[in-house]
Amino acid sequence: MQATDNTNSIDDTVDRLRSGVHSAVDKVANATSQAAESLGQKGEELKNAEQQFLEDCRSFIDKNPATSLGIAAGAGFLLSRLMSGR
Repeated sequence: MQATDNTNSIDDTVDRLRSGVHSAVDKVANATSQAAESLGQKGEELKNAEQQFLEDCRSFIDKNPATSLGIAAGAGFLLSRLMSGR
């Protein structure tokens, strides 16, 4: 019974992390959309590339949640080290 509880807990954690990553990707997509609009004619090309990137990211996250978590943790660690000023 405890193995089932652990599996459910892991599944719940992965689902929450996936949701959080999707939210972060959506925020980045929103910011790039606003920037693309201000670029004029080249903005449309950038917007198309951003949409493809967003679809690729979502697909990767859905297919590889553990790897996505590892990448996010590694990126967070590197950013924290860069921002700490050491």
